[in-house]
Amino acid sequence: MYSIENKVLNKIYGRGRGWVFSQIDFATLGNRSAIDVAFHRLVDKGTIRRVSRGIYDYPVYSDLLGKYLSPDIDKVSQAIARKFNWRIQPSGPTALNMLGLSTQVPSKYVYLSDGPSKVFIAGKTPIRFKTTKLKDVGFKHHESASIVSAFRSLGRDRLTPDVIDHTRKWLNPEIRSRVLKDTAKATGWIYSGIRNVCLESSNV
Repeated sequence: MYSIENKVLNKIYGRGRGWVFSQIDFATLGNRSAIDVAFHRLVDKGTIRRVSRGIYDYPVYSDLLGKYLSPDIDKVSQAIARKFNWRIQPSGPTALNMLGLSTQVPSKYVYLSDGPSKVFIAGKTPIRFKTTKLKDVGFKHHESASIVSAFRSLGRDRLTPDVIDHTRKWLNPEIRSRVLKDTAKATGWIYSGIRNVCLESSNV
């Protein structure tokens, strides 16, 4: 029979490098204390690393740079949200950065949340969760919320064919139909842009 540590490790390997997680993602594998012990052992071995309080990642190693890369802040934010059962949505500037539509690196990342307003630190990067109304974070898929927030921040006049093409490349083709359905009630011009992202034959 596999030990809890082996079960935890197999799940981590299955999700691949770059995955960010907390105990809640392993709740079905055993009791909390056993999972906590497994995490500590894997941190000591250098297999995983602690990136924020109660949050860990399976780090990506860069052969070019000869070191482990910093954790993906958006994945850290999603892991925090899962841990506390919050729904979150990136703010406009944060979403633009995530989608690669802004070259400006934010000094902090801001997410709208249906949870309490809190600040977490991942490495040296602050992540702020700002309480907002539930209706503003009502998307089922994180990608949906990210695109809507980014487009809203850009504004209708800046939703160019280049932006649509860039967003299409960013969005995994496997989830396009779900994002299209998920955003059906978004503001008209935003939804039109999302249709153009998800349906490649569409024109801006």
